[in-house]
Amino acid sequence: MENASKDKLISDLKLVLTDAEALLKSAAATTGEKAAELREKASASLRGASEKITDLQAVALEKGMAAATATDDFVHERPWTAVGVAAGAGFLLGLLVNRK
Repeated sequence: MENASKDKLISDLKLVLTDAEALLKSAAATTGEKAAELREKASASLRGASEKITDLQAVALEKGMAAATATDDFVHERPWTAVGVAAGAGFLLGLLVNRK
């Protein structure tokens, strides 16, 4: 579900940027009141994309903070388990790096 939401957001942002680019190209070829209208539409599209990116950044920051808090709680509740997991991960990483 979360992956589909992320894919839809990326798709929407690409669409907005493509539309804004097309509007700006049209505005460059047009003069007068029509050009100003096209530039305003492009600007509005870009503002919308910027707002979506800002929202996405806030959600990512929130999830990162929650993950950090959960990790901190786990380490404080089970320090030896955390040490064992870290040692095992380090050992496996060492094996992978030293493979020829």
